[in-house]
Amino acid sequence: MATGLSLHVGLNKVDPAKYGGWDGELVACENDANDMARLAREAGFDDTTLLTPDGTVENVTAELRKAAKRLRSGDILLFSYSGHGGQVPNAVGSDHEPDEFDETLVLYDREFLDDELYREFGRFAEGVRILAFLDSCHSGSGIEVREILSQEAMQEQFQTRDPNQIENTSRLMPVAKQYEIYQRDKEFFQDIQRGLGGNGSEAEVSALLISGCQDNQLSSDGPVNGKFTGTLLEVWDGGAFRGGGYRAFHRDILRNMPATQSPNFYVTGRPGNGFLQQRPFTV
Repeated sequence: MATGLSLHVGLNKVDPAKYGGWDGELVACENDANDMARLAREAGFDDTTLLTPDGTVENVTAELRKAAKRLRSGDILLFSYSGHGGQVPNAVGSDHEPDEFDETLVLYDREFLDDELYREFGRFAEGVRILAFLDSCHSGSGIEVREILSQEAMQEQFQTRDPNQIENTSRLMPVAKQYEIYQRDKEFFQDIQRGLGGNGSEAEVSALLISGCQDNQLSSDGPVNGKFTGTLLEVWDGGAFRGGGYRAFHRDILRNMPATQSPNFYVTGRPGNGFLQQRPFTV
């Protein structure tokens, strides 16, 4: 019998001492993590949840490495993240990204590069099914595009034309703060990028990502759940979903989202059609 392990990270704040006084307050990310953990538990996964102060780089990597030691070919890892998304320049060109930026998960103590997450996924045995859900801004893939929303898109998605208001209603780490933190910690990030080299792992990582939005979009926070996670939960409907595999699941989520926030279906490596065609969350 296959084993399913899941890790759910939700941060309603970050440590202001690590982010130049910015605490990144959000509303619904802890709820997202708890609700995704409940979904996973009901589907037969052993779940672990890291909320706000526990959502550190050390804790996230430690939990992923524990899972990598346990899971074997045919088993499954489910990883979900709800929180701010950011970007840092890929100045050393470690993985030749066309837009020259690395996507980040804004963890409690520092930004976690997409290449670092890829490296952790690369520790899993070949044949482990890796499934990720990222409810954060610019989460469409591992290659991000820095693009400013039009005034019309801002009005439709966030009911505002004020960029400052977007920072309070979306899961975007403020661009000015991203720049400030990067300038302060440039050498640190560049050392990580150099060390990671070609994505930080010689092994090809096979994984499925369903993200909260496209590369050039923002993910909305909400009063109870993020827009993406809330819609995912509605489509899943406590397990009543009967639409088919992961592509159908993604399509149903997409149909219920605003045009300005379009969840992405992103595959890296060769996860196999058998996995992609399974009923979602099958252990």
